[in-house]
Amino acid sequence: MSGASADASPPIATWRRGRGGGAVYSAVLCVVVLAAAGAVGLALRQPWLFPSLGPTVMLFFSSPEQPSSRALNTLVGHLVGLVAGYGALLVFGLAGAPPASVGGFTPAYLLAAVAAVGTTTLVLHLLGLPHPPAGATTLIVALGILATPLALLDMFGAVVLITVVGWGLNRLLLGRRP
Repeated sequence: MSGASADASPPIATWRRGRGGGAVYSAVLCVVVLAAAGAVGLALRQPWLFPSLGPTVMLFFSSPEQPSSRALNTLVGHLVGLVAGYGALLVFGLAGAPPASVGGFTPAYLLAAVAAVGTTTLVLHLLGLPHPPAGATTLIVALGILATPLALLDMFGAVVLITVVGWGLNRLLLGRRP
């Protein structure tokens, strides 16, 4: 026998399996990826760091083997959330209105919010591409918090960035496709 381990995983992949190692791995990489998105946002003076990115990167690094952590699920999930949220704003006459947090939470915002989350859930379920953080993305848009066309493009740009960087880091450090 050559003495080579049957587990050909990189050392960090083995270290990550422990509770402490997994916690440090996840926390450090979440910080790195969110800092990258935030730095792009600062450079562009646009919202490239928003709440639903937090649970997305947590999935990438805490549960990379879960289907909802896959790149396709992430990209499609957030895209569906953006479209559903903006569609709900249009349907309920809220496009261009002050965000619910500024102008007040009205029945129209309530309807837009629940319609957007319901639509996002339905579409992702039918596609077989679950990604729960997309529910937060659709709420951010449906409540008017980030709802201009430029903000929607920035949000999707940030999702693409964190997905590419997150997937790349897991691939590099864990030696496999997450």
